[in-house]
Amino acid sequence: MGKQNRKETVFIFSLLILLVILILLPTGFDQQQYHYTEGVKAEVLSVDYSTVHNTGLFKQGDQKTTIEIETGSHKGEVIVANNMLTGSLEADKLFAEGDKAWALIGFDENGKINFANMIDHYRLDKELVLIGFFAIVIIIFSGYTGIRTLLSFAFALLSIWKILIPYMLRGYNPILTALIVGNILTVITIFLVTGFTKKAYAAIISSIICSIITCVLAIIFGAYFNIHGAVMPWSESLLYAGFLDLDLTSVFQAGIYLASSGAIMDLAVDISSALEEITMNSPNVKRTDLIQSGMNIGKSVVGSQTTTLLFAYMGSYLSIMMVYMAQGTPILNILNSKSIAAEILHTFIGCIGLVLISPLTSMISGFILKNEKYS
Repeated sequence: MGKQNRKETVFIFSLLILLVILILLPTGFDQQQYHYTEGVKAEVLSVDYSTVHNTGLFKQGDQKTTIEIETGSHKGEVIVANNMLTGSLEADKLFAEGDKAWALIGFDENGKINFANMIDHYRLDKELVLIGFFAIVIIIFSGYTGIRTLLSFAFALLSIWKILIPYMLRGYNPILTALIVGNILTVITIFLVTGFTKKAYAAIISSIICSIITCVLAIIFGAYFNIHGAVMPWSESLLYAGFLDLDLTSVFQAGIYLASSGAIMDLAVDISSALEEITMNSPNVKRTDLIQSGMNIGKSVVGSQTTTLLFAYMGSYLSIMMVYMAQGTPILNILNSKSIAAEILHTFIGCIGLVLISPLTSMISGFILKNEKYS
């Protein structure tokens, strides 16, 4: 037991060091693109709607706002900032007196401000409140395991932002990059949540095997469906930004694997944990019976997990499906459209991965939990 605790202590300490390294690690894309500009937090003191006019449901024109800068090199200055309205509900935002905003200011060589544009409402403080609430809730209900979960969460976010995305932008194979980063995150997450236990080894091995299968299926069916990676929102902007050699289709296929990897890992841990409980309470259970128990548990859990995956994916495309229905688009046209076909691909590749992880974890757990060399 002491040896187990030492392993976990060293592992968590090493992970904390890695977290610090990731925080300090530059992405390589941090350079300032626009000289003599600065993003600042500001408070809206007053607004002027005189040049704003209604066009049906939309507003167009230029909302003039008087703001007081609260951060940056020009803190305390009061200036007028423009808020251009384009007639798009998705992109436009309106400010009211007292709002906190994020603005972009520009200045000359002497530091004198020569323009200011309103970017959006300031939400960073609200995001921190929500994250803090999540951290408090998970620690209250999960205790020390909750703290380890937060470490895993932070490591995953930093790995994606500081390693996965920059390496994809540099032209590394998106699928291979996603597979490596995703499996590293899987290993670390499982060890953090379950410790260095037999169930952890079983869940890791089965998750890695299933992740490779999922990647292969994403490549095969992605080509079979004839779907280009430009179906992803904002993906074409990458090409216009100068990343012409970026393989958007491979990025799309890598995204299919990443989107399902968390659910696959979750189910692997669920089954291996359940089988470990069986072996602890029934040490004389036969390996074949243990594997069969895992299969039976998997049958019950897979149904709910695949439905959960369906809800998660289709929820993001709810408005698109509503538009199709509102326009009276025939169901065959809807199913054949690129956006819906891409979502079907996402959903069912993930569901196949979930179906496969159940027998894989059951068989691997059966051999590891009844084999003392993994103790």
